[in-house]
Amino acid sequence: MDVDQRYARFQQLQSYVGWQEGDGERLRQLGPLVESHFDDLTADFYAEIERHEATRQVMVGGQQQVERLQATLKLWLGDLFSGIYDAAYVARRWRVGLRHVEIGLDQQFANAALSRIRAALTERIAADWKGSASDLIATLISLHRLLDLDLAIIEDAYRYEYVLAQKRTERFVAIGQMASGIAHELRNPLNVIQTSVFYLRNARRATPEKQAEHFDRIQRQVAIADSVIGALSDFAKLPLPNVGPVEVRKLVEETLANHPPGERVSVTLSGLDEAPPLRGDSRQISIVLANLVRNANDAMPDGGRLSICAEPHQEGGSRWVRLTVADSGPGISAEQIYRIFEPFFSTKVRGIGLGLAICRAIVDNHGGKLRVSSTPGDGSRFSVTVPAAD
Repeated sequence: MDVDQRYARFQQLQSYVGWQEGDGERLRQLGPLVESHFDDLTADFYAEIERHEATRQVMVGGQQQVERLQATLKLWLGDLFSGIYDAAYVARRWRVGLRHVEIGLDQQFANAALSRIRAALTERIAADWKGSASDLIATLISLHRLLDLDLAIIEDAYRYEYVLAQKRTERFVAIGQMASGIAHELRNPLNVIQTSVFYLRNARRATPEKQAEHFDRIQRQVAIADSVIGALSDFAKLPLPNVGPVEVRKLVEETLANHPPGERVSVTLSGLDEAPPLRGDSRQISIVLANLVRNANDAMPDGGRLSICAEPHQEGGSRWVRLTVADSGPGISAEQIYRIFEPFFSTKVRGIGLGLAICRAIVDNHGGKLRVSSTPGDGSRFSVTVPAAD
């Protein structure tokens, strides 16, 4: 979220709480009245911090840090009564929230701290007030509106940092899963290569046929390892789609020609001519459909039914194209179906587990949706919904 977006949100919240120009002017006029209390307010604020372990433990810089923070709080109070609440004001408030996150102050204590400042300001304003009671009430309402807006900005900063931290954690988890998957997929061919190398080095009377057999084994295992690395590279460096109109029938027919079903698999096609062209990268969409067709074929080694259906779809005022690939295989269990799109997760005995992860990444990059439904014993259905071409 950039500065302009944050300020637009602030203005929206101002409208929601009923903020008027008069609120800002009342607070500006109030500034000289409360400025003499800033030293007492900041001293009380940090004295209270010292009385609580949860807040005291974030103050690791000693008295110098306390003095710096007191000066910062005075600037914050001065801003509060400046009468100028523009994008720069919002940016400064946002930084306050980020700073709280950086020093490890729990958001609940930030909220409680603002409540303490609110109460102290209200008491001192009421004690020093010389005007009418109605003007005092109007001024305090303006103050509370602004403090609530400040709190909303601080909470927004907390949420922003929380989401970033969560994404960083998820990234590390994904890296760990990926590293584990790579290790598993590469360990098997490396073990086979190692046993063949051991045999070739130590066999005293290996026949030429036996040597050729082990060299072939090594070559096959190198090819398997290379395919793992290639799939990983495709997953990591998937480019943004180069979109254009893609004819559905041509897409399906080319996919079936390149990945023909088994002899005992019957194929049913429907809706290919009625569906409008989809908007996408033809090469990348072909990868998705090819993966789904291959998976369907693999699910029916003894034969079965493969159906590919295309249909127009209307949602949210936009036109879409939905492609559905269904098989009559054994289906996917409830435990497995929730992990089916995870990198390196596979229901196959020999599978890298990147195919569907790549498919989902491609469909997401097209602004579409990839869904799966399956009943054990009754096959699986994968549906790809992408925007229709204009």
